Amino acid sequence: MLRLLVAALLIANLGYFAWTRGALALFGAEPARFSETEPQRLQQQVRPEMLQIRKNPPAKP
Repeated sequence: MLRLLVAALLIANLGYFAWTRGALALFGAEPARFSETEPQRLQQQVRPEMLQIRKNPPAKP
């Protein structure tokens, strides 16, 4: 029973590894970073230079 569980986990890990590397793109299963080639998203941004990243102030006890 334990061997079956280990084999199933090994197969699942190999499948996940192949998916994250884009090896399953042939079958239509690929992570978003490989399929996201939408340059129009950059053109849709409204004033991106106005974006400011700020740190949260420390919480008061």
